[in-house]
Amino acid sequence: MAVLGTLVLTWVPALVWWRRRGQGGDLGGPARRATFEMLHTVSRAAPAFRAGLTEQGAQKAARHLRTLLGCSALAITDGERLLAWDGEHDHHAVDGPRHAEVTFASGRTQVHDVPCDRLDCLIRRVVVVPLATDDHVVGTLAAYGEDVPAGLIRAADEVAQWVDAQLELAEFDHSRTLLMEAEMRALRAQISPHFIYNSLTTIASFVRSDPERARELLLEFAGFTRYSFRRHGDFTTLAEELRSIDRYLLLQRARFGEQLRVTLRIAPEVLPVAVPFLCLQPLVENAVRHGLQDRSAPGLITIIAEDAGSDCVISVDDDGIGMDPDDVRRLLAGEMRGGVGDDGEAAGIGLANVDGRLRQVYGDEYGLAVETGPGAGTKVTVRVPKYRDGVTAS
Repeated sequence: MAVLGTLVLTWVPALVWWRRRGQGGDLGGPARRATFEMLHTVSRAAPAFRAGLTEQGAQKAARHLRTLLGCSALAITDGERLLAWDGEHDHHAVDGPRHAEVTFASGRTQVHDVPCDRLDCLIRRVVVVPLATDDHVVGTLAAYGEDVPAGLIRAADEVAQWVDAQLELAEFDHSRTLLMEAEMRALRAQISPHFIYNSLTTIASFVRSDPERARELLLEFAGFTRYSFRRHGDFTTLAEELRSIDRYLLLQRARFGEQLRVTLRIAPEVLPVAVPFLCLQPLVENAVRHGLQDRSAPGLITIIAEDAGSDCVISVDDDGIGMDPDDVRRLLAGEMRGGVGDDGEAAGIGLANVDGRLRQVYGDEYGLAVETGPGAGTKVTVRVPKYRDGVTAS
């Protein structure tokens, strides 16, 4: 926003004078109209850089950036090739990479003459400014015109700084996505082996005494692992996620017997809702662990999924040993990592992983809500919108 503020002060100096004179908040005033037109143009250019400095994005943004600068033509390069050209006199487009060479190599703004034999051509000079992320030049932006006054040079520098900010945000989003993918792999790697070992041991115990049950459990185990280790799709339906949880609980009840009791209350209308893959299973695993730890009486797990208007609300509740609220807060804030439980499974990793992925997909208002206390059990609530652009079950 600091860059955007600079743009406003650089290109609309009349706005400061206009406001000092106290000419009111008339949205129809020329300075105010110019400000809103500029902001509208900036907002239309921003989405083009969400994937970084790409040819497709540059071509979408070039027209809006040329409007901001008011130049005859605008070019964007990645240092090696022309990504986009917008404006008249495109016979100069072929020289775009050559005009950008010095700027890309030095990281400094350059002004060049542009020779042309055509009398109808309005392009005679060009200012080329670097585009950079993390102090590394990744491309250039060039504004062409009949002349390159000081105002155009300053404006081109300001636009380039704004583009830099968009590219850095794209890098951040990409890094965050890679981090979430790595955490998903870590979640599978650290939790699943212990569950697999325990499940196979339980199934083996029924092979002689109850072969039919061993066969049924083996089929459920196969379905559970097939779902958990699938490699396509970031989202699934709530129905599929609950089906996987049902298989998990069936295997756990075969292991623990009457020590594990489960209650489910699911509203049919929320079953088709798309949710992030494996967003509930870690919560149920955590509930089973805490619900059965350090107690002789049976543990109760309650799973509820309800329709809440535009949202779907899912809660996973256990009546176990509970957790220290401060530890939960630090865990979700990334200030501490989960440890390893008595059963060898990674405790706490699932909660932090799910919370981070929910916030990434839906925003901070959709993070986990955890109600807990030592000896008071734990209730984890997940709230997701029933419909969200870009969230589709595969």
